[in-house]
Amino acid sequence: MLMKIDSRFIKQVRKEFPGAEIDPYGRERAFLDNGAGTLVAIRSAQREAIARIDWSANVGNIFIESKGAEDTILEGRQAVADLLNAESPDTIISGESATSLLFGLSYALGKEFTGRENVVTSGFEHYTNINPWVELGTNGKIKELRFAEFDMNTGELDSKKIESLIDSDTTVVSVTAASNVLGSRTDLKKIAKIARDAGAYFVVDAVHHIAHGPTDVRSIKCDALVFSGYKLFSRHGSFMYMKPDLMEKLSPYKVLPSPKHGPGKWEMGTRDQAMFAAITGAIDYISWIGNPSAKYPPNPGKQRMSRLAKAFKSIEDYEESLSTLALNGRGRLKGLNDIPGLTLFGPKAINPKIGRDPTFSFKLDGKDDRAVSKILWNKYSLAVGAEDYYSRVPALYKADTMLRATFVHYNAEKEVIALLKALNEIASKGKKKR
Repeated sequence: MLMKIDSRFIKQVRKEFPGAEIDPYGRERAFLDNGAGTLVAIRSAQREAIARIDWSANVGNIFIESKGAEDTILEGRQAVADLLNAESPDTIISGESATSLLFGLSYALGKEFTGRENVVTSGFEHYTNINPWVELGTNGKIKELRFAEFDMNTGELDSKKIESLIDSDTTVVSVTAASNVLGSRTDLKKIAKIARDAGAYFVVDAVHHIAHGPTDVRSIKCDALVFSGYKLFSRHGSFMYMKPDLMEKLSPYKVLPSPKHGPGKWEMGTRDQAMFAAITGAIDYISWIGNPSAKYPPNPGKQRMSRLAKAFKSIEDYEESLSTLALNGRGRLKGLNDIPGLTLFGPKAINPKIGRDPTFSFKLDGKDDRAVSKILWNKYSLAVGAEDYYSRVPALYKADTMLRATFVHYNAEKEVIALLKALNEIASKGKKKR
């Protein structure tokens, strides 16, 4: 039976996040800057604390602290493998950040290239998925990085744009699962087929999307995929799935004594067992949503994967209701599509085939973004970002910054309404002054 996330269950969910309703100083507020990093689930923090204290030794020794660290790391790899439906925990590589992992991948791939190759990506990428490929061009490893531009009116990318840029020299197609500015999702399965038919590697940046829906690497049929723990209710630190044959084939930069096979071949330096404990706690928290009355934590493997699938279906359904409210408003309350003087960037509706992440970037006519963000915080207790988000998107719209609100499943409907009321009021006052 699918668990429905409704107003009653949201109260339970918000108890899992000590910071969901109040900030560290006790101020009631709505946290809507989830695109920059989600709040941490208490189960994740608890797991991390235990590992930090109990399993603080390095791996590779016979004493209990060392064995505990080894077990914790393996448990973390298994949890991520279950999250992504990966073949095994040995396909999961850890790193400092998604940026460092993609640079590591690009450097390893670059060793195979001759300088005549090209890489194809989308027009709404985060620079995490741009500069690792730019670096290959700088070093003469590829000839060109090609951008498939999205529709500036709808904010969506037609996969045919990707296909039109691919030729016999295309060796990598690397795209985001969802734009961290526009909320637009890419049709990963369709683009995967295009890349596969061209004989190119297919790489996915799932950092922004990971909290909003299922991410199944075997269904997507990607060669590599990255995400970050702090975008998934956990701590900083990131993970990369890589197909087993590719993991063995490529030669990453490494120190001589490090492992010659598996994820250890790719990981630089000593692993932080507490990072693996934290991501296990976050993933098991999500699985709890799939069956709140069942035994916690779930068994690794099929049981956890089944609960995760149900959880993400519930999360997508709930977040779709938040997105619909944000876009269209309710009754006399105008949504982001209709507030006078407000320009919304990105999809104006939810794509019926691939959906939309609940991320909304916008501007108010004649107002400085950071000034509006300050008003939203000081007067309305709404945490809303105002920056460029390390994306090339704002510049395409000839903007230095944009306001951005991103919702996740612990956000309540009342918080969407609070944002809309505040923006309607701010826009209305600006109109009267003009």
